[in-house]
Amino acid sequence: MTVALMWEARAVPGRGAELLAWARGQELAARPLRRETFQAPEDRVLVITWWDAPLDTNLPELPEPEGELVTRAVHRWRFESVGIEGR
Repeated sequence: MTVALMWEARAVPGRGAELLAWARGQELAARPLRRETFQAPEDRVLVITWWDAPLDTNLPELPEPEGELVTRAVHRWRFESVGIEGR
């Protein structure tokens, strides 16, 4: 079973590049199958990690950034794959 963990944060205005660098520099306690990082308008950063594990497995996740880097608490979602379309 494949599980995707999504981590999304919004930086203080003008600090998106700093948040992106911080997220990319975070090491996880275990290596996921895949890890991808995205940026979006309004200084938002999204990290998705894919794992070969059941949905309720305790998996390593990115922490909350310390200090005044983000405007709100990090949003986190966990999804379970239901297959790949078109294959």
